[in-house]
Amino acid sequence: MPAFIKRLTPAGLFAADYSAADLATAAAHEPLPGVYTVGRTFNRTQTLLFEAHLDRLADSAQRENIPLVCQRRELKAALRQMVIAAGFGDVRFRLTVPAAAPDEIIISLEPFQPPPAALLQNGAAYITSAASQRQNPAAKTSGWMRARQKLQRAMPPGIYETILLDADGHLLEGLTSNFYAVLDGQLRTAADGVLAGIAQRIVFEICPPIVPLHKAPVHQSEIPQLREAFLTSSSRGIIPITALDDQRIGSGAVGKTTQALQQAYQ
Repeated sequence: MPAFIKRLTPAGLFAADYSAADLATAAAHEPLPGVYTVGRTFNRTQTLLFEAHLDRLADSAQRENIPLVCQRRELKAALRQMVIAAGFGDVRFRLTVPAAAPDEIIISLEPFQPPPAALLQNGAAYITSAASQRQNPAAKTSGWMRARQKLQRAMPPGIYETILLDADGHLLEGLTSNFYAVLDGQLRTAADGVLAGIAQRIVFEICPPIVPLHKAPVHQSEIPQLREAFLTSSSRGIIPITALDDQRIGSGAVGKTTQALQQAYQ
């Protein structure tokens, strides 16, 4: 089932001048430069923290010097109209603002595929990489959306995601996610040099009763000491990490802190 793609302009909704099988392949057609946000719906037409998505889109545009013109009421109505017309049920969506047309938004939808239950229950293996660092990590740009595909294609079989390192070897974020680790009884995550995530905002809200939060990255040398680790993204929620760079995290099973955060997140 191909992706459902339209352009929202001041004159209304129009079909895009390209088609694609899914959001991943549609990325090659989206204009550069630009900024975007990705989310999912629940109960067909509900979206968690949608205003936060739009706030971040506006912030990314400002950081990239794109004079975004976004009528939020019209955008919400257009997205709802497209979700219903697509007939996918719950969807994963991307909203992209081209720098060349800052009063337009490309709306792309695909059927939402939830993470497999086995992944949520058993976790997955990850690797780190210092091969590519984002030029403007606080902005969610279409340039990075394309650049990261090289790293995604280079991941070995059985690896779920790549965690980016800074020049000093600190673990920053995933290619499409925020990264967290439990170390010395604290939940650690980078505060600088990363994109502020919408799912990350939820983790910050729910974690105080479960585990103390310390906004500082862990270092590559500390991987053997990590008790637990996980990533978050708006479309996936909390995904456990049980191995990183061929090193087992904790016992190699999903830890109690991660499980408690998963339950609180849901």
